[in-house]
Amino acid sequence: MKVLYVASEAVPFAKTGGLADVAGSLPKALKAEGVDVRVIMPKFGKIPEKFRNAMEHVYDGEIPVSWRSKYVGLDKIEHDGVIYYFVDNEEYFRREGFYGYGDDAERFSFFCRAVLNLLPAMDFWPDVIHTNDWHSGLVNVLLKIEHQGDERYEKIRTLYTIHNLKYQGVFPKDVMSDVLGLDWKYFNNGDLEFYDAVNFMKGGLIYADYISTVSKTYAKEIQYEYFGEHLDGLLRSRQDTLFGIVNGIDYDVYNPSTDKNLYEGYDVTTLDRKADNKVLLQKDLGLPISRRTPMVAMVTRLVAAKGLDLVVRMMDEILQHEDIQFVLLGTGDKEYEDWFKGLAWRFPKKVSANIYFSNQLAQRIYAASDIFLMPSNYEPCGIGQLIALRYGSVPVVRETGGLKDTIIPYDKYTKQGNGFRFADYNAHEMMYALKRALSAYENYEEWKQIVENAMNSDYSWKESAREYKALYEKLTGSGASEV
Repeated sequence: MKVLYVASEAVPFAKTGGLADVAGSLPKALKAEGVDVRVIMPKFGKIPEKFRNAMEHVYDGEIPVSWRSKYVGLDKIEHDGVIYYFVDNEEYFRREGFYGYGDDAERFSFFCRAVLNLLPAMDFWPDVIHTNDWHSGLVNVLLKIEHQGDERYEKIRTLYTIHNLKYQGVFPKDVMSDVLGLDWKYFNNGDLEFYDAVNFMKGGLIYADYISTVSKTYAKEIQYEYFGEHLDGLLRSRQDTLFGIVNGIDYDVYNPSTDKNLYEGYDVTTLDRKADNKVLLQKDLGLPISRRTPMVAMVTRLVAAKGLDLVVRMMDEILQHEDIQFVLLGTGDKEYEDWFKGLAWRFPKKVSANIYFSNQLAQRIYAASDIFLMPSNYEPCGIGQLIALRYGSVPVVRETGGLKDTIIPYDKYTKQGNGFRFADYNAHEMMYALKRALSAYENYEEWKQIVENAMNSDYSWKESAREYKALYEKLTGSGASEV
């Protein structure tokens, strides 16, 4: 099984969000399952110099961008046993940032066309091209439109993964001729048209052989209008070829026993050391030192989708009536940044609001905290709750997307479950779920059981990689695997 994994970013080369974590971890896990997987991404100018210097130059040439030709180069490097290819064009990719430029339609349509046109230079003919999010959606389109008649391409199947349906790559319709160089019939028949604009993700969904997204619940949710971002009808029409596979995390990277960011390493058998991390973090953040005071944490982008309206509505009341400490790390919308700064001012002995981002502090908060709060309005998969489980910080989450799939409510009678959930997007329901967790925290043996259940949950990439492999086999008819 040969798979070319197409992504706009991948750890450790470039990262703005969760896609980079997936593209940096899933291929390694697929390799361990016997899949010959390679990754291709743009050669961004911000890729660290140590990686740029280690790349092998493979190819120089030109490809069309509508009516003009542009230089294209191809470099490669091996990382963690996986070959990564980089599409080079300094005009498009040697910039301060990754996205948000006025010519993004041109930049990423160039990238998509390059992925396909460079296959002969790679001398790698995949059985499956696995594309991700809007940045690579046109690969699926161009494969079917521009490369039919070449049997090397006609055998290739496509899987398209939606990481977040909200971001679709919507551009003015004049990109059809000026940038894409495609016949207007593909706009007029609705394949690329979206409210009189061009939608890269819509094209990717229509032309993909199979579609996947990052949790089973999210795969169902996006077929409804509330979550569907105006594509729910299309997704309902593709429901027989739409699959949900939950993301994992890299258990070599996220490992509390070896994490160099922590004050002290620990595992499920040495939970006293986890409490040591709490004491040392309290000291660093200027909070009263207490091993028994429950620490509630959020490591999050400060945006509405993360459920912050619920926190704003109830956190003052919770802090007034509960003996807890609340630690926040993140940046985002100014209204939320200011509100959390105000919360820390109102409760200086209970709240630490850190309005910036630090990977080291994030890891220390996961390790030190007792409860991890994720009251998201929507969450395709979520990574915070998976890291929290790994570090023994018990998640309190809303039942949506991957949060519903990965957090099992604790049952004190069966002693099963790894966290606490609430169903409706409602501030009081969030508060009651948090109070259930705080009540369980008062019972030492019960809480120890929940923490052990959390840390023994397995959301490494191993099982997800097996599901992806089964999907590839189903897609190509090369195996009898069930998905």
